[in-house]
Amino acid sequence: MKNTFDLTNKVAVITGASKGIGEAIARIFASHGAKVVVSSRKQADLDELAAEIKAEGGECIGIAANTGDMAQLRNLVDKSVEIYGGIDILVNNAATNPVYGPSLDCSESAFDKIMQVNVKAPFELAKMVHPIMKSRGGGSVINISSIAGHTPDPGLGMYSVSKASLNMLTKVLAKEWGADGIRVNAIAPGLIKTKFSQALWDNEKTLAHFTKNLPIARMGSVEEISPMALYLASEASGYTTGGIFAIDGGTII
Repeated sequence: MKNTFDLTNKVAVITGASKGIGEAIARIFASHGAKVVVSSRKQADLDELAAEIKAEGGECIGIAANTGDMAQLRNLVDKSVEIYGGIDILVNNAATNPVYGPSLDCSESAFDKIMQVNVKAPFELAKMVHPIMKSRGGGSVINISSIAGHTPDPGLGMYSVSKASLNMLTKVLAKEWGADGIRVNAIAPGLIKTKFSQALWDNEKTLAHFTKNLPIARMGSVEEISPMALYLASEASGYTTGGIFAIDGGTII
C-alpha cells in the first residue's frame, strides 16, 4: 500500500522554525522525506537545528528572514528555489504578540506589528510561492493560527483579531487557488507548551485555571501539532482545503 504521508522530493519552507511548533514540524517533515527550509530571524539557531536534522538523516537548510521585511521574505523564497529547485509546502508559523492587556492599551505600532507578522507576511509569502507551486502541479499552504481566532483570549485582543483574519485568509485563498492545485488550510492550537506561551504555563495556578475544565484537562505538546501539519502537507489530505483544525484538548467545544 502506498504511503500517503510520504514527502519524498517535496520541498517545504517553514517560518518561525527555530523552536516550538515550527521546529517540531520541520523534524516530522524531514523524517518523512521532505527537503526542509527552516527560517527565523537568527541564522545561528537555524544552523543548529539544520545540523541536528541532518544528523538524524534528514535534509535541511536554514535561511534567516524577518517576516516583517518583504525583501527578506523574497530572498527566502528565491534562495529556497535556487537550492532545492522549487517549493511544494509552505508553513506560515511565525507569529508575534508584543502586548498583553486591554485592547485600549494596544498602541498603533503594536497593532501594526501584530498584523504585519501574523497576517500580511503569511499573505505575501503565499503569493510569492503561488506561481512556483502552480508550475509544479500544486502544493499545500499551512497557516498556524490559534483558537484565539475563534474565541478571544483575555489580554490578547489584537492577537485574537489577527488570528481571526488569518483564518479568513486561509478560506479565501483555498477558494481562489483550488483550481491551481494548491490547498490552503490552518491549524488552530490551544494551549501548547512553547516559549511563546510560557507566561501561561510557568505558573501552576494560572495553568490549572486554563486547563482544569477542558475535556482533555492538560496542556498540549508540539508533538501533538506536527502530525496534523504532516497530514495537511501530504497526499493523505488531497481532498482537504479551507479547513481550520483545532488542536486544543476541546477548549472551544
